[in-house]
Amino acid sequence: MPERQRHGSSIGLPLTRRDGPDKVTGAARYSADIRPDGLVHAVMATSTIAKGRVTHLDLAAAEAHPGVIAVMTPDNAPPLAKSPDEKDNPFAFRLNLLQDHTVRYAGQPIAVVVATTLEAATEGAALLSPRYESEAPTIGLGEGGIFTPDSVGAGSPTSDGTGDMEAGLAAADARVTATYETAGQYHNPLEPHCSVAQWDGDRLTLHTPSQALWIAKARLAGFFGIPPENIRVVCHYLGGGFGSKGFLSPPQILGIMAAKLTGRPVKLVTRREQMFGPVGHRSPTRQTLTLGATRDGALTALGHHTLSQTSAYDDFFEASGLVARHLYASPAISTTHEGSRADIGTPIFMRAPGEASGSVAVESALDELALELDIDPLDLRLKNYAEVEPITGRPFSSKALRACYAQGAERFGWDRRPRAPRAMRDTDGLLVGWGMGTATYPAGMMQGEARATIRADGTALIETAAQDMGQGAWTVLAQIAADGLGLSLDRVTLRIGDSDLPNGGLAGGSTGTATSGTAVHAAAQAVIAQLADLATTDPASPLYGAGNAGVTASEGRLARRDDPARSERFGDILARAGKPSVAAKGQGAGEPASRKTYAMHAHGAVYAEVKVDPDLGQVRVMRLVGAFAAGRIVNPRLVRSQYEGGMIWGLSLALHEHAAHDRRSGRIVNANLADYHVPVSADLPSIETILVEEHDPHVNPLGIKGVGELGITGTAGAIANAVWHATGVRVREIPITLDKLLT
Repeated sequence: MPERQRHGSSIGLPLTRRDGPDKVTGAARYSADIRPDGLVHAVMATSTIAKGRVTHLDLAAAEAHPGVIAVMTPDNAPPLAKSPDEKDNPFAFRLNLLQDHTVRYAGQPIAVVVATTLEAATEGAALLSPRYESEAPTIGLGEGGIFTPDSVGAGSPTSDGTGDMEAGLAAADARVTATYETAGQYHNPLEPHCSVAQWDGDRLTLHTPSQALWIAKARLAGFFGIPPENIRVVCHYLGGGFGSKGFLSPPQILGIMAAKLTGRPVKLVTRREQMFGPVGHRSPTRQTLTLGATRDGALTALGHHTLSQTSAYDDFFEASGLVARHLYASPAISTTHEGSRADIGTPIFMRAPGEASGSVAVESALDELALELDIDPLDLRLKNYAEVEPITGRPFSSKALRACYAQGAERFGWDRRPRAPRAMRDTDGLLVGWGMGTATYPAGMMQGEARATIRADGTALIETAAQDMGQGAWTVLAQIAADGLGLSLDRVTLRIGDSDLPNGGLAGGSTGTATSGTAVHAAAQAVIAQLADLATTDPASPLYGAGNAGVTASEGRLARRDDPARSERFGDILARAGKPSVAAKGQGAGEPASRKTYAMHAHGAVYAEVKVDPDLGQVRVMRLVGAFAAGRIVNPRLVRSQYEGGMIWGLSLALHEHAAHDRRSGRIVNANLADYHVPVSADLPSIETILVEEHDPHVNPLGIKGVGELGITGTAGAIANAVWHATGVRVREIPITLDKLLT
């Protein structure tokens, strides 16, 4: 759809992506496409053991290869200004940057070969032929001992709850206790991690896929002992991140070190199998749910205990219990977490961290309770969904979940669902099952900043170091700016993806549009205020003296609020003032008082239909219907795309993704996209999204909530419940594969 002139509001228009033509024609340049003069190539050599130390590398063979320039090892790596094991903030993960010969996990970088061509660097890395002193690794969940961590997820308390669980269970007419396991999942965006690094004295220019340019700049300043202003991090286009690119990982920094060692611009791109280990993953979990309810379906107790896994050398714990702390009302709630260590790479935030894994267990357990009570699963959720956060007592800032349940159920045809399992078959004899799950994700915000400039020709420039990793920031930020400035979209130029611009915050945690969008809106308001001040204090302007009445901005003009016929073009105001432009900055951040008063979440409901071969156990999802409420929708087309992507990820969690370790070596045996299964188009014939209207005046000035992770959190549970409804078999080990159904 071509961009349309603004008629009232740009927000709400279903525009296609502004960056779409560049992407489909190849004009968009991703980080690995950058080729500075003199560029050379680097390839990582990675460990084939999970625990021990490197005792020998055949440096002579690698260095003798034609084209090889240097081999970087712990013995000659450029020194760092601070230890990569130092943790100066909760999100400063320990990184393996060739500081010694210790091996902490399989796939860890142990050397970097730099050569004039990629082929020469690859062959040089193969010639290193490492030898090791190896130790038996600990790999399985819980095998490395179990302990209680200080916190989970992004600093959430390890345990939280309310009421008396024993009393709640004693008052229950029906009880369910069940344990669910979710597999480890590994980050695999289409664009792998990479760096194109170039030094100019003590100044660094880095092209790298990053969800947080200013965070990356600050981290690099610490490692290399230079001021942050000496570092420029550029990422104009980002081919997926999903949490793995929120923080710098070893491959990105090793490329910078190789550039420092050689004095040449260096490109380092991870191979697909190198994405399994160094760049983070979602931890496997073991979750035990304990539920009690009265005969009419009212919950009396909700217990959720999670065991997750972290590395042997660092801490990150999947906060699966968070979803049970706010979604369903119960007089007694207990959520606890434990951790265990293993010789693996450190887990990290992965799309909907905690909520994705936690929701599949909670939603499955609720269906098991509905069966015990002989209550429709939807009715059980309607009976118990929380309108006030049960632990804190804060009211939700908006209450649209009931509408999500209703609209999704009507579109799906839920009222035709038989209560008993194995009651539906298609004409080919395949078992048919229907299931549903509740979607939820916090409506968070980060700190962000933007700059708006209005120029004498009546155009505007918006600048912020935000990132677009596929969610549509190139488009929606321009829409927000156009509304705030009173301009048509074709008069607004947007600059993002460069750390020399104002800090745009983090494109993660479903906070990107809320944070950078609010900053853009505030900057637009501030620059319009400057322009209005010029006009209303100028006796030659038709707006002179309108200070108390105020002015409005529309179609590139300022007009008196009390007399719209008295107006003036932006350019005329600037020309008379002798100014080529005016500029102002704006901030985007959550309002502390509102966030202390209200619990802020986006909600939804997902309905799934599956078909299962009764003889072979093959499962196929036939259709998904999701109804979601996430505040003000800036661009319906792009929001639907995000919901669909989230629901597909939920399908992947439920039926496909599973990293398989060799317990003897600690290596992941399916570290490729052939054996590490993800869904493709043929795996989901029909997907439908419903945008449920919601107005939330408390969440931020624009009423925007994130949508990227919301769709995951209802889908996996809905599919698991549909599989049970089709087969009568409750699989509690996720992903659900045919062997688990057959046994």
